[in-house]
Amino acid sequence: MIKVTLLALDHVLASSVMGTMDILGQTGATWNCIAGQEEVSYFDISIATQDGKPVRTKHQTALYPKGSIRDIDSTDLIVVSSFSDFRTLETSGQAIEWLKEQYRQGTTLAGVCAGTYILAETGLLNGKTATTHWGFAQDFKQRYPKIHLKPEKIIVDEGNLLCSGGCNSYIDLSIYLVERYCGRHIALETSKAVLHDIGRNSQKPYCAFPFAKDHADSKIKSIQQWFEKNYNRRVDLRELSEKFGLSRRVFERRFKKATGITPLVYLQRSRVEIAKTLLEQTSKTFNEIAYMAGYEDTRFFRKIFKKHTHLLPKEYRKKFCRDSHAKERAPSFL
Repeated sequence: MIKVTLLALDHVLASSVMGTMDILGQTGATWNCIAGQEEVSYFDISIATQDGKPVRTKHQTALYPKGSIRDIDSTDLIVVSSFSDFRTLETSGQAIEWLKEQYRQGTTLAGVCAGTYILAETGLLNGKTATTHWGFAQDFKQRYPKIHLKPEKIIVDEGNLLCSGGCNSYIDLSIYLVERYCGRHIALETSKAVLHDIGRNSQKPYCAFPFAKDHADSKIKSIQQWFEKNYNRRVDLRELSEKFGLSRRVFERRFKKATGITPLVYLQRSRVEIAKTLLEQTSKTFNEIAYMAGYEDTRFFRKIFKKHTHLLPKEYRKKFCRDSHAKERAPSFL
């Protein structure tokens, strides 16, 4: 059997521990029971903490381990669970050093959601690609500039280093690990048993554009606010830069430095957010929505919308609009 250690740290999210245990643990069991086949065990799973003592969740529920990390003689896979408080980074020094030791011995390491931060703290992800929850992307990039973050990805596989984004991505990661260790057929059986869509690979449908203003360039902040109020107007970037007393080249350079993206992409993302809100909260057609967002060419805007959400507008509405005759509300960036 594959030996798996689930690493639970301070302020642990219990679901990322117990959920992972449940999915890996029922592989070869639930489906086999349904199919009238003999149960098979593929994974030997244990929970470990830094000192072998229980750790508490945000809601003060205790999670009891089998032992401490130093009780682990050898393991094939370590899954670093997620947590709800970034102070965990300050209290996990022993675990970080232990992870580095295990990696040097050939152990595969995987991080769930914020667990990627722990992998980043080891330095093992430097120069490599990673993912984490889309909402933490800017913070992660600032903390770990040597890591190529892909927040749109649900799973990133760098061989013996894996990570997943989002709290519930422990399901995606677990199924991915089942496929990696047990094969596609067993992974499909497991995904059917837990009613999970195998192969999800993008966080984009769930992402909200951050409209990042955590920078010190007050003029660029003013331009961002102008974009957000005038998203449906025709925009000439040269005229806009002059309006704010900047040359076109300086404007674009300062804007990208402050926000991480170009003015054109910022405007597109602003319009996509408006379209998402209207699809969720109104029954307007996409042609109407495109016009309200500042596009006369609906087909062009449809391509932009899919680029940033990985869904067609009708797919987005079906996924996120509970009532196709929803009460209409004015779109807002607030």
